[in-house]
Amino acid sequence: MVDHRRNLVSLGFLFLLLFQFTFEQLEPLSSPAERLALLQLRSSLGLRCREWPIKADPCLIWNGVSCENGRVTGIYISGFRRTRLGRQNPQFSVDALANLTFLQSFNASKFLLPGPIPHWFGQKLSSLKVLDLRSCSITGAIPSTFGNLTSLTTLYLSDNNLTGIIPDSLSQLSAISVLDLSRNFLSGSLPTSFVFLGNLSLLDISSNYLSGLIPQGIGSLSKLQYLNLSNNGLTSSIPAQLGDLSNLVDLDLSDNSLYGLVPPDLMNLRSLQRMKLGNNILEGPLPENLFHTTSRLQFIELRQNDFTGALPDELWYLPRLSFVDVSSNYFTGVLPSSGSTANATTTVKGNISHNLFYGSLTPLLKRFSFIDLSSNYFEGKVLDFAVNASLVGNCLQDVSNQRTKEDCDSFYSLRGFSFHNFGQANMTRHRAAPSSGKNNRRKIILAGILGGVGLIAILVFLPALLLLCIHKRSKSNNAGTDVGAAVASGSPAPADALIELSKIGHSFSYQQLLKATGDFSDANLMKHGHTGDLFTGVLESGISVVIKRIDLHSTKNENSYVSELDLFSKVSHTRLVPLLGHCLENDNAKFLVYKHMPNGDLLNCLQNRQTIYEDGTLQSLDWITRLKISIGTAEALCYLHHECNLPFVHRDIQASSILLDDKYEVRLGSLSEACTQEGDTHQRRISRLLRLPQSSDQGPSGSSQAVCAYDVYCFGKVLLEMITGKLGISASGDAEVKEWLEQTLPYISIYDKDLATKIVDPSMVVDEDFLEEVWAVAIIARSCLNPKPSRRPQMRYVLKALENPLKVIREESYSSSARLRTTSSRGSWNASLFASWRQNSDVTVVPAASSGAFRAEEGGGELSWSRRRYLTEIVPEPSSSIQEAEKLDKY
Repeated sequence: MVDHRRNLVSLGFLFLLLFQFTFEQLEPLSSPAERLALLQLRSSLGLRCREWPIKADPCLIWNGVSCENGRVTGIYISGFRRTRLGRQNPQFSVDALANLTFLQSFNASKFLLPGPIPHWFGQKLSSLKVLDLRSCSITGAIPSTFGNLTSLTTLYLSDNNLTGIIPDSLSQLSAISVLDLSRNFLSGSLPTSFVFLGNLSLLDISSNYLSGLIPQGIGSLSKLQYLNLSNNGLTSSIPAQLGDLSNLVDLDLSDNSLYGLVPPDLMNLRSLQRMKLGNNILEGPLPENLFHTTSRLQFIELRQNDFTGALPDELWYLPRLSFVDVSSNYFTGVLPSSGSTANATTTVKGNISHNLFYGSLTPLLKRFSFIDLSSNYFEGKVLDFAVNASLVGNCLQDVSNQRTKEDCDSFYSLRGFSFHNFGQANMTRHRAAPSSGKNNRRKIILAGILGGVGLIAILVFLPALLLLCIHKRSKSNNAGTDVGAAVASGSPAPADALIELSKIGHSFSYQQLLKATGDFSDANLMKHGHTGDLFTGVLESGISVVIKRIDLHSTKNENSYVSELDLFSKVSHTRLVPLLGHCLENDNAKFLVYKHMPNGDLLNCLQNRQTIYEDGTLQSLDWITRLKISIGTAEALCYLHHECNLPFVHRDIQASSILLDDKYEVRLGSLSEACTQEGDTHQRRISRLLRLPQSSDQGPSGSSQAVCAYDVYCFGKVLLEMITGKLGISASGDAEVKEWLEQTLPYISIYDKDLATKIVDPSMVVDEDFLEEVWAVAIIARSCLNPKPSRRPQMRYVLKALENPLKVIREESYSSSARLRTTSSRGSWNASLFASWRQNSDVTVVPAASSGAFRAEEGGGELSWSRRRYLTEIVPEPSSSIQEAEKLDKY
């Protein structure tokens, strides 16, 4: 009984404490001025009664409002929805915040606030500690008054449309711990005064347009744990002071133009877990002690640089390693054959492709769940532990798609080794056998016999091939160009018999779609597409969608929906328009439901490029946005062409196919024509060899064949449409395109920037800083428009060029010895891009008489070595001496 009473007393005491704590936390708002300010904020932002009921006390009831002692200290509206009236004209209208003098936290991430940040933010919100404005569609510059927010500890401004330079005044934020300015359009250099922000633990300024140097004093940021400066235009060496950041966990300097050696001081980063240095111009061997077996490194990315020498053996045995990518460098050497991996993880994924590794495959590969070993010089047998590996382009025995014997022989002989002919020793190579003359005569006789048989076979095969080509062309003309249909012509098979529909979005009912589109009213009709009518709609959940209605009475459309569903069942990428679902229950029509893209398509944006908003600002399709759209489209095509198991060809690339979300990110649409690339590449090569007629795969022919080169041609037209403002050229017929290109292409020259200014869209204001980029992209477009499909660059090289446009036209990028190797040692993006200029270049390059220097017919005079080498990359010199030099330089 006594214990029972004690329990009741304890329970009552706890209840009183809980009541007191709750009462203190739920103290009503005591300031009438702050209540008025909240009501004004509610009205200006268009917040709904559901979140902020007008008659309730804000501190007690309103969602996201926190108070202390009856005063507002925090506002959280992240992800809130506006009222219907508020959505009509959303603005950065938060003037009422100036009256909340005790406000410490304001979080509006993912709440649209289009417009600039008011300057008074840094003057009247002195108590602010946390400001989160991620993904708010903010425009303009970062106010310099932010330096007055000396209490600020966390500042998120990422994923917006901020422009201008980073104000030096941010270095006054002495208490700042988290500073995230990533994914904007900021330019200029990284302020050197940032080295005084001693409390920084996270600094992320990735995906902007910064240039210049990484500050040398960055090592003073002793508390820094996360540093991300990737995807900018930084042009410096890696400061050795980075090694002083003993607490650094994540280092990302990838996708810049950093050069020089990796400093040995980085070995001191004992806390580092992720290291990303990929896609720079770093060179030389890696420091011997860069990696330790006691290291915490889990993720290493060094791809696409100019590194040489062997990889440090310690890298292979890092105990926590989960991913390593050192592809597309000049690393060489053999894989370690022994070492301790007892305590190491065995689910590592790796990529060491496109290097110069050689020798046998070793049991070390057992550690990898998958590893890409392609385009190296590994030899010998493939053992069981290499089953989860990509092995193409090596010298391995009993494996398809390997290098030629001559290539492997040459590589190994230069290193003093003998290559054993894919596992079978070639002993005659080192003998001085007396019967060699007899063997040669036998070979000559055998070659004569085989040659005669081959000639007879060609004479017999030639008429048959001619008939086959004629029949194929006739069939193509009769059947149209829809080579990518997922099912044969005739009555279409039910889609669910071919595809697992459960994997492709939601299955909508016909009644749901009728309600969403107002019975498919004309008011909701967007346009008549070539495979169906497109309607806008809003689902019951409030999601805006685009619905394509495919009329099955049209023979052209009867299988298009099956083709598209089949495509979405095989591919998935953020650059493709999201397919939310389908409706296949109607016998007369089928329906596909896509996510609505707020900014429509590129054609509409170009048409409205001179639209002026009420606040006087112009439509934001400036050059930076156009370049962003170009890169996004190239990423989508690069995925379809190079990353799918079977390459997909879009076949309908034009401005109206490029959809844009609210941040002008590309979502590629019009996928009904997409199909896998034709498999008759070998047949087309034979046709070209014998000069036989063949169906064209190039743009000017007008035949949308299922080959990737056709997409490249169409993409070149889109690039020029964005540069010149010539609306609709990407969708025009052959005759109009040919005539326009004849007038336009002469103004695109690798040797004259000023010519390109004469074709630039007059409505696009281009700063002098970006003029070189416009010029470079015009050169890329011209390369894509080569009349010969075989001379057009692949999309992966086009994407690389668009990501580094200034490297296309800046000669100094090609002057280093590392760059001299690039063209000859592997298919570099710039060499591939400029292959088409051999036929179209407006300057002919010829060898000089004696000195070996090159002369240009236009202008005369000898050129420097950097310029000479640059021209030979664009127009490769056919002389035997250069070919021999490149052959040796390959290794």
